[in-house]
Order: sequence, then structure tokens, then C-alpha cells
Amino acid sequence: MPGLVPIGWSPPAGQGAVHLDLGARLAHCARPWAPPSLSIDLDAVAANWRALARAADGAATGAVVKADAYGLGADRVAPVLAAAGAKQFFVALAGEGVALRRILGPGPEIFVFGGHMAGDRVAIDGAGLIPLLNSPDQARRHFEALPAHPFGVQLDTGMARLGFAPADFVAMRPELMAARPRLAMSHLACADDPDDPMNAAQLRAFRDLTDGLAVPRSLAATGGILLGPAYHFDLIRPGIGLYGGQPFTAAQPVVGLTVPVIQTRDLTPGMTVGYGASWTAARPTRLATIAAGYADGLIRAMGDRARAWAGRRACPLVGRVSMDLITVDVTDLPATPDTLDLVGPHQNVDDLAAAAGTIGYEILTALGPRYARRYTGPKEARAE
Repeated sequence: MPGLVPIGWSPPAGQGAVHLDLGARLAHCARPWAPPSLSIDLDAVAANWRALARAADGAATGAVVKADAYGLGADRVAPVLAAAGAKQFFVALAGEGVALRRILGPGPEIFVFGGHMAGDRVAIDGAGLIPLLNSPDQARRHFEALPAHPFGVQLDTGMARLGFAPADFVAMRPELMAARPRLAMSHLACADDPDDPMNAAQLRAFRDLTDGLAVPRSLAATGGILLGPAYHFDLIRPGIGLYGGQPFTAAQPVVGLTVPVIQTRDLTPGMTVGYGASWTAARPTRLATIAAGYADGLIRAMGDRARAWAGRRACPLVGRVSMDLITVDVTDLPATPDTLDLVGPHQNVDDLAAAAGTIGYEILTALGPRYARRYTGPKEARAE
């Protein structure tokens, strides 16, 4: 095919230079290939846990490590949180709880947000999990299958997602309380907006359902912790704040994402880039293609609204994000770098998410297996 040069190819002697069609010129880095790198600072995770624990006004501080610790590796993150002082951990499903029990051993309490679903008896019993029962059906299932096994209760105070409806809880409250639940909890729908009246409404509903009951209570995840002591009760459950995400703006950054440049190309005005020819060069442009895409959690919707960084210099993404590749305008850099940062000192996970019209949670949990993960922390990093 005209205009394409395989890496490492050179013309036979006497045939002169290769001129690419449309004035494009390809180059490649001479240094050895290094895959995209995801750095995870375990010391920062622990520091964020301690900072949120200090805000707890005497409440116990657990840790939410569902979805493989928000995509960052529960096998590395959870032991650091346990060493920092967390004694209560929260996962979404019983299978996650089984894996976490293998990691943490017999000491910590592991609560399961999804409750006791059909087929969970062996996992809950064998791993010593504490299901947070969400309905009368789950309560009956649990009491019939594991009548003496610990459990908690989750209440729907307005989110309409998981938890006992208020009327169902009131009807079953004597039976549930007689079985001595380990925890009664609910979840706030709008805690990332301190001025939203939904917060106060859910607080009132939670108190109406649980005041006077002899059971530890929990209402606040990261956003709820920041709403103040009225929301803390007996146990707080930080999640996204541990991993450096909003709304915990004082969090230490946890994640860095560095992606190698695998090819550069010089464009003349009028040349187009990427699928759909969605971006057109308006000036002579040097383009860098970097080795990551939506298969790696870099959502296609971010398009040319996002930036990559070369040190302190921002470089706009151009064209569409594709499965494995992103194109970046590096024209204004003094030299083409070997790598570009997508998450780092000048652009955090939430900034990247905003460019895609989403939230940092989605970016974190989507970061895929093709990154070389480099952990730093109490026992200095090994690359994975």
C-alpha cells in the first residue's frame, strides 16, 4: 500500500528516500516498547482513609472495596486499608466477599450490599460474610438457610434502588430486631451536592425508621461524610474518596496513567484524522498516536474534549477515540515525547471523566488489564 512504512524497514541502497503520499511522514520511537502504565499510590489510599476517619467524629470507619477496589486491585488495596485501621469492608456481591476473605483472612467484617441472593448460602456461610438484607424475600431466605448467621439490613430512604421499602421494614421490624442485626444502613442519593434537599429528607426518613433501635447504624459514604456529623451515626463507609475521587476534594491523588507514543505523523492543512474523518487539520500539524483506547477504559465519548499532558503542557486529543489508539496534537511541543500523561498532576480522573460527560467512578472501574500496574506504598511497588 502506498504511503505506509513498516517499522524497521529502509529502502534498498541507491533507491533514495521514501516520500509518503499526501505529505504525511511517519516516525517511531527508537527506545524499547513499554506498555501503558497505571500507577497506584497505596500510601495515598491509606492517607485518604485516615483523613476521612478523622472527620468521622468518633464513628467507626469502614472501607468500600467493591468492583475490585474500584478497579485498582483489592488484593493490593484492601490489606493497606486493614493495616490503616479499617475493620469493616463492603462489597457488592457474595463472590467479591469470598475473594476478599481470602485476601484479608478471618478478622474483618465483610458486608455484602447485594444481600442474600438465591445460591449465596455456601459463599456467605463459608466466607463468614454479612449480607445486608434488602427485602422480606431476602430476609426469609436468610433466616431459613442460615438461621444463626450474622446479617444486616439495608433500608430504602428515597433512592429506590436497594433496600427494604419503609412499610416492609416496619412490618418486619420486630422479627428483624429480634435476630440482632449487625448493622442498619441506607444510602444517600445526592450527597455530592450538599445543598440538595434530598439529603435532609433521607436523613429524616432514616431516623424515623431506626431511632430507638438497638442496632449500629450507617448512612454516609464519602459524600455523606462531608455533609457533617448528623450523617455519621455509628459507621461511615468511604468509597470513591479513598481512591482520590470527588467529592473529596482534599484527597491525595492515587492514580496516574501514562501512555506511550507509538507513531508520529506530520499533516498538511486539510488532512483528516480518525474514524469518520471527524477532525481536519487547519495548520501544519504534528500528530502523536498513543497506545490506549476505549478497550482500556478511555471512553469514546471524551473525543476531542480531553487533553493529554507532556509535563506541564496540555495537548488536545483530536479525532475519535478508537479501540486501542488515541491521536493527540503535539504540534506546539518543542519535541515529540516518548509518553503522554492522561491522568497525573494536571488532570485527575474526574477531569478526564468530565471530558466524556461521565464520572470518575466510571473511568476508574473501567481501566482495563492491558496497563502495566505499578504500585507504590508500604512495600514498594512491583510492576504487574
